[in-house]
Amino acid sequence: MSSVVEQPADRPAAPARLRRGPAAVLQGVALALGLVLMIGGFALIAVDYRPYKIPTASMHPTLQAGDTVLARKVGGGTIGRGDVVVFRDQAWGGELMVKRVVAVGGDTVATTSAGSDQRLTVNGQPVDEPYLAAQGRQGESFSVTVPQGRLFLLGDNRVGSLDSRTHLEVDGGTVPAAEVEARVEATLQPFGRMGLLERTTAFDSFPGPKAGSPGPLEPAAYASVAGAALIVVTSVVGGVAGLARRFRRGRST
Repeated sequence: MSSVVEQPADRPAAPARLRRGPAAVLQGVALALGLVLMIGGFALIAVDYRPYKIPTASMHPTLQAGDTVLARKVGGGTIGRGDVVVFRDQAWGGELMVKRVVAVGGDTVATTSAGSDQRLTVNGQPVDEPYLAAQGRQGESFSVTVPQGRLFLLGDNRVGSLDSRTHLEVDGGTVPAAEVEARVEATLQPFGRMGLLERTTAFDSFPGPKAGSPGPLEPAAYASVAGAALIVVTSVVGGVAGLARRFRRGRST
C-alpha cells in the first residue's frame, strides 16, 4: 500500500517566478535601440571615412593649416569638378595633399587676364569661384588640356599653393584620377570649425562630372549622438524610478 506524505502546514510556499513590469521592458528596449544607433553610426563613419591633417594654408579659407578633416574613401572615377580631394602623386613628391579639382579629363583649363584681375576658365567658360581666399592675380597664365583619366587641381589660396600650376612640365600638371584616396566632407577639429564642408555650385552649369553629393556622414553622426543620448536618458530615468520605488517601500514599512 502506498503512503501519502503530507507537507507541514508551516512550510513556506515556493516563490513565484519574478516578472518584469512594462516599465522595465520599455527601458530594456530603449537601451538596446540606443546601443544599435550609437554603435551603428560610429561603425559606418569608421568604415567609410578617414581623418587627415591639413599641413599648410594652401586651401585657406576653406581649410586652414592644422585642421583635421574627415574624408570619405572614393574611387577616382566618381570625382567631379569642385570636389576637394586627398591624393598622392609620386610626380609631386609622393606626399598626401589636399586640393580642389577644377578640371577633369578632356577639359581645357586656363587663366585669362583682364587688367589686374585673373579668371579661371574651363573649356573657355569663366568660373565664378566664391571659395577663393582673394580675387586677383593667381600666378602665371597657363592653358592645359587635361588627358583622359587625369585631373587638374588647384588650392583655394591661389597665391600660396603648390598645385598643378607648379608642375606643368610633367603631364601638364595633371594627376591620375586613380591616385585620389578620398573626398573631404567635413572639418573635425578644431572644435570651433567643426562642420560639414559646403558643396560648391561653381561648376554646376558645366556639362560633365560635378562635385559629389555628401555621403552618409551627417545621418551617421546624428544616429550615433542620438543613440548615446537615448542610453544616458534611459539610464537616468531608470535610476530615478528605482530610487523612487525604494523610497516608497521604505515609507510604507
